[in-house]
Amino acid sequence: MHFKIIQKILGLLLIAFSLTLTPPMLVSLIYKDQALGALLVAFFVMFGLGMMFWFPMRHVKQELYLRDGFIITAVFWSVLGVVGALPFLLVESIDITIAKAVFESVSGFTTTGATVLSGLDSMPESILYYRQQLQWLGGLGIIVLAVAILPMLGIGGMQLYRAEAPGPMRDEKLTPRLAHTAKALLFIYSSLTIACALAYWVAGMTAFDAICHSYTTVATGGFSTHDASLGFYDNVWIEVIAIFFMMMGSLNFSIHFIAWRKRDLMTYWHDFQGMVFIAIVLGLIAISIIVLMWTGKYPDFFTALRYASFQVVSIISSTGYLTDEFHQWPLFLPILILGSGFIGGCVGSTTGGIRVVRIILLYKQAAREIMRLIHPNAIITVKIGQRKVSDSVAQAVWGFSFLYMASFILLSLMFMATGADMVTAFAGVASTLNMTGPSLGTVALTFESVESSAGLWILSFAMLLGRLEVFTLLVLLTPAFWRH
Repeated sequence: MHFKIIQKILGLLLIAFSLTLTPPMLVSLIYKDQALGALLVAFFVMFGLGMMFWFPMRHVKQELYLRDGFIITAVFWSVLGVVGALPFLLVESIDITIAKAVFESVSGFTTTGATVLSGLDSMPESILYYRQQLQWLGGLGIIVLAVAILPMLGIGGMQLYRAEAPGPMRDEKLTPRLAHTAKALLFIYSSLTIACALAYWVAGMTAFDAICHSYTTVATGGFSTHDASLGFYDNVWIEVIAIFFMMMGSLNFSIHFIAWRKRDLMTYWHDFQGMVFIAIVLGLIAISIIVLMWTGKYPDFFTALRYASFQVVSIISSTGYLTDEFHQWPLFLPILILGSGFIGGCVGSTTGGIRVVRIILLYKQAAREIMRLIHPNAIITVKIGQRKVSDSVAQAVWGFSFLYMASFILLSLMFMATGADMVTAFAGVASTLNMTGPSLGTVALTFESVESSAGLWILSFAMLLGRLEVFTLLVLLTPAFWRH
């Protein structure tokens, strides 16, 4: 491990993050919302910490190894969760504990969308903007964005990219150099955000709300500037726009890039993972509509279609917007919809969950084992589309899935030990680990009712674990990682 270069990079990244407080400070000046002082203090604290890390190591030049990338990624996200909480703690109009402030900050960076805040409609505009911006920055990963905008690091970034996006396709790059890849992703991400903001504005949102909600829609984050979320508008067109861009955020961004570069929309049709994701979404919507109409929850098909479509896409994409309280829907629908968060979107997207490509691989692996029982001597290969999947990748998916579910059970039991009831414990951990936001039980709408600091720290860890896809954090807990 090269701790000096790690310290230098962490310092640079903290300095870069402190500069992202500039837009919220400008918003504070425009709206004169009295939060400017708190944002300035937070800026100087973050910038000062970054300088303390970077300045002593400014002349250090070392090669960065994969192991260093894991440390930087895990430590930086943890540090961001703490320093990102400063504006919430320093603003006088927000009465919040340290555990709740860190929870809100981590929820923002990990694009979870779970919140412990209420009274959003009367909150300072600069703080509302800051919350939304947190999710936008977290959407593609702070590390990937930093590689795109901080070429002065002067080192190879593939180690960071691998640590930030572990998974079956983690070694693929859209362009030969990682910096170009990150810039390409940032271009697509920014373009979708701008298009989403314009669409929201045309549909009836104010310019401020349109910008803020575009940040969290494309990032599949789910924070809103209103306590009632997107239900505040009761506008079908706004909901249709949200569904479209939540779906776009749920697809592999490399597919967006290829479609843009080739100017060919058929690229999406040829993406096997994306087509499976869309099929799952349509299936869940169909089941929800049937149950909602059969039980008389909604009077007609189009009303059922409206609410079922929005809530299914919102939860499976790990966005977490609400237009209705789905936890009060009849029969098994609340569990079905919350459980869809375990599937999540596509690998290479801004969503959470296990991800569709892993679900496909798990299904095909299971089918192969059944066929082997019938034909013991048969040689059966696992494919995604026309592409053969190596046994090493398949084994990694099995390992990831086991660790994911084991983490879910263990964290649920730990949360229950803090005093949470069974439904709240399992549903709360499911929504934070999957980064979906809304849940069931006492945390159905917000996590404001969680008074236990230990419980909030557990849920914050669950969000980090889900955002970094389990391995990046858990690998640091293994003794073999620290051996030379």
